[in-house]
Amino acid sequence: MEQIRSLSALLEYAKKIGAEQGPKTISVAMAENAGLISSLEEARVSGIANSILVGNADDIAAAASEAGVDLANFEVIDEKNEAKMGLVAVEKVSSGKADIYMKGQIHTNNFLRGMLNKEVGLRMGKNTISHCYFHSVEGYDRIFFICDAAFNMYPDLGQKANIIQNTVNFARALGVAEPKVAVLAAVEVVNPDMPCTLEASALTQMNRRGQIKNCVVDGPLALDNALSEESAKTKGIVSPVAGKADVLAVPDIEAGNMLAKAIVYFAKNETAGLILGAAAPVVLTSRSDSPRAKLLSLAAAVALSAFQKK
Repeated sequence: MEQIRSLSALLEYAKKIGAEQGPKTISVAMAENAGLISSLEEARVSGIANSILVGNADDIAAAASEAGVDLANFEVIDEKNEAKMGLVAVEKVSSGKADIYMKGQIHTNNFLRGMLNKEVGLRMGKNTISHCYFHSVEGYDRIFFICDAAFNMYPDLGQKANIIQNTVNFARALGVAEPKVAVLAAVEVVNPDMPCTLEASALTQMNRRGQIKNCVVDGPLALDNALSEESAKTKGIVSPVAGKADVLAVPDIEAGNMLAKAIVYFAKNETAGLILGAAAPVVLTSRSDSPRAKLLSLAAAVALSAFQKK
């Protein structure tokens, strides 16, 4: 498939999947918000996905009325206990009745308990679960994938390798045939006094030995070297990744969170996010996210679900 280079193009690709394969099914935990239901209705009308709405049926009906959405087009499961909402919603996915698990107004801890539940959850063995923000930024010809800026706080070397592999698999679902991964640090040289540069070097070698697959990893790279070929040339850096990075692998959650939010607030952009590494795509949006951001996250989940089922 052709590489998807913007989130608007991603949305069109999700519509194409729906037209060719039929819409996916989303199971939403605590679907009691008008903006969320508006996004789900747009996904339905666009042919991207149908939805199962789990939560207090009265509150769901009130939110749908506020959004001007007819609930006759949705399956509604009445569950008034918030802790159980995640379990009911995730079981629809693990049982094959839905393709995507999505967070509504449910508190994150209850949502994740559902995802990680041993009986009905989506955990795959000891695989690392990770988060990826993905951005279209004006002036660049590709989507950037940042990992991990929201889930793993201080991952060790093995976890970082898994996080990169999760993100590479997602990037490939969006048509990036061989993602270029920049392992970020403050400098582009290995410094024994900076542990993240040692890990970046190790991750680069792991990729060369086939332990991180279907991508090209290089690091440590500073952000300017990862994004700007001119900067890399000026500093004499010879690398297949420098200036061409698709995936930006950050050293810890602080660096990642600041980078992702700097893009959101300092650049003209579109941004969405997904949880990766589970048995099915997981949409973990903020309750404050716009309906558009929620829709883009759903489009990405549809693309990933289709890729995983090839």
